[in-house]
Amino acid sequence: MTKKKEKRKKEGYGKLHSLRSQIAVLFIGLLLLSVFMITVINALFLERYYVAQKADVMTEASEKMADLVVDIESSYGVYEDNSEAISDDLRKWCSRNNLTWIIITDDNEVVTYLGEYETLSMMRNRLFGYAYDLDNIKQENRILRETGEYVIQQVHDRFSDTDYVESWGEIQDDSYYFLIRTPLESIRESASISNDFYFFVGLCIILFSGFIIWIVTKRITKPISELTKLSRRMSELNFDVTYQSHAGNEIDVLGDNFNRMSQQLEQTISELKSANNKLQKDIADKIKIDKMRKEFLDNVSHELKTPIALIQGYAEGLKENISEDPESREFYCDVIMDEAGKMNKLVKNLLTLNQLESGKDETVMERFDIISLIKGVLQTMDIMVQQKGAKVIFDETEPIYVWADEFKTEEVVTNYTSNALNHLEGERTVEIKIIPQGDRIRISVFNTGQPIPEEDIPNLWNKFYKVDKARTREYGGSGIGLSIVKAIMEDMNQEYGVQNYDNGVEFWFTLDTK
Repeated sequence: MTKKKEKRKKEGYGKLHSLRSQIAVLFIGLLLLSVFMITVINALFLERYYVAQKADVMTEASEKMADLVVDIESSYGVYEDNSEAISDDLRKWCSRNNLTWIIITDDNEVVTYLGEYETLSMMRNRLFGYAYDLDNIKQENRILRETGEYVIQQVHDRFSDTDYVESWGEIQDDSYYFLIRTPLESIRESASISNDFYFFVGLCIILFSGFIIWIVTKRITKPISELTKLSRRMSELNFDVTYQSHAGNEIDVLGDNFNRMSQQLEQTISELKSANNKLQKDIADKIKIDKMRKEFLDNVSHELKTPIALIQGYAEGLKENISEDPESREFYCDVIMDEAGKMNKLVKNLLTLNQLESGKDETVMERFDIISLIKGVLQTMDIMVQQKGAKVIFDETEPIYVWADEFKTEEVVTNYTSNALNHLEGERTVEIKIIPQGDRIRISVFNTGQPIPEEDIPNLWNKFYKVDKARTREYGGSGIGLSIVKAIMEDMNQEYGVQNYDNGVEFWFTLDTK
């Protein structure tokens, strides 16, 4: 699996199992559970609770019946019109509680009745059956409460196919009997309606709450998401991004710690890279030192022979007054100064190369913008560019950060660019490119002109090697510039090389970005 596929997989998994989604799912799940529990509890226990409440009402109603009989006897007489004995308060109370009742004497005469006239005969016969134990269905009734004066029970009426809560009993030592009933069908209908209502309201609450939770969790998880992205960047050794959110809680403290850790890691990595490069360089340098010294002395003596001989010859000519022409003497002096300058440049390059190869010039690995460095080199070489009549192309604008020794990298870019300007032909164009290569970049300097002979390419990086000695002599080259590039690249454990094209030559080197 490629890195891109792995990255997409990780990002997809993060979205599927994000903290925001988990919180939203948790709260919505709790709301769904709450609605479900309310619905189940309502369906299972509401009727039982209603029956228990009605039993309390029946207890109170039974006591009221005894008081009503006393009022009837004292005020109106049992067989008189006693409707006025039923007070308005009692009627209202019975209406609120949906109660129907009847009171009869021990010889089955109706004393008073409250309810629809069509059910009078049925309730009279039912009460008479209870009083004289004539109802063969009595054994199927569920007793809720029972005292010596009354019984409260749940019954099923076969004639109306309806369940009731009933209370029946005796008053004044079997002189009177009463029956009070209230239907249960209303509570079942209410339970069904309430369940539908709870379900609808629950859905509305879930939708609204889900929207609010989604917005709130976004605000809560935003700084956490930022920390996640920050940690991913840190794992890729990118320390430019810092935590910026201000949640006003412990997450800010965590973010500040991340920022400090990022700075410390960058510093530590810089130190480790420097130490690693130093260690690798020390191991290799011990083997090369003796060989380098011998080659250095041989090449220096060879390169200095020609300018010393010229200086000596022209100086002797001036001393012996070979030519008294002022222009000739000025020419002699110019030659001496030019050769002295070439010797000075040679000595400086040799000293630089010697420091690199001997390990005296310590490499300091640091992170910097290569784009800014290249632009700075081109700016310092602007006069040379104009003198050569060259066209320089460098289109990069966005910063690209690398790990390397900044000053040595500048030396490499300068040597490559100078070499390109000195070998221009044809369109006289120099083009600098930067090509990403994973955790590295490749920096190339191309110039139009004649390709380098293939047999000379392996020797280009050797000290004092010159492809065209006459042309090298013309611009004052010593054959050390590419050797310095080689020493720097090997010191930083990087790659370098050259490639021919039909219209020119490209020199390149690599640098780490991470």
